[in-house]
Formats: sequence, C-alpha cells, structure tokens
Amino acid sequence: MSRTVIAQGTFDILHPGHVHYLEDAAAMGDRLYVIVARKANVDHKAAPICPATQRRDVVDALEAVDEALLGHEEDIFVPIEEIDPDVIALGHDQHHDADAIREALSARGIDCEVRRASAREPASEDELLSTRLIVDRILERRG
Repeated sequence: MSRTVIAQGTFDILHPGHVHYLEDAAAMGDRLYVIVARKANVDHKAAPICPATQRRDVVDALEAVDEALLGHEEDIFVPIEEIDPDVIALGHDQHHDADAIREALSARGIDCEVRRASAREPASEDELLSTRLIVDRILERRG
C-alpha cells in the first residue's frame, strides 16, 4: 500500500530550507504532492514576488516532488479533498496550527495524519534559509 503525502507553502524564492522541507515530506510516504499557495491565500506574510505558476513550476522540477499544483483560490482544502492524502507534512516553521488542521480535516471527512517536517540548520554562516532573509540581503546589497 502506498502512502500519499501533501506538503504546501508559498515557495516564493526557492532556497535550501524549502528543499529540505520537501525532501523530509517525501520521506514520509511514497508520493509527494505539493500545493503552491495562490497570492490571494497568502495573508500571514508579504505577498509573493514571483507569479504562482512560476513558483509551481520551480517546485515541480525538484526531484523529491512527484507533482506540484496550484492551491484553490477560495478553499484551501479542495485540493486536499481531491488528493485524499495519508499525511499532510507541515514545514517546521509554518504558522499553521496542526490541531486546527486536524479538526478541519475531520469535519470534511478526511482521515490523514498531520506531521511537522524537521528543521534544517544553515550549512554555513552566510547560508540563507528564508525568503525574507534573501529579500533583506538583496535590499541591503542592491536596494
């Protein structure tokens, strides 16, 4: 029996932290779907710089990812219902409340495990594992 995993995020400027998250998520099952957030659904941080289709295409090119798709613009649970995963893998630093997600999934009749991916420490002193830190560095050096 194969296990299907869903990971999700904005993936605005892809960095090693994203790659670690998706590799960790892929290790939780046999098939990894990644839902790339639409700009309309990103309300907890600055809006993405790159268009959604570009972010999806870059994520889809990663070896760990079996399929990347765009999130639903009105109801973030629609793709989850369609895929019917065994596991939802949250990023180690994502703002999501795992218990609230479990409740929402249960209310929709979706029976799956919700797990957190592990953190990754920078490999060097100057490695940036955050889109925000990358943008800050760009502004500092070229702004």
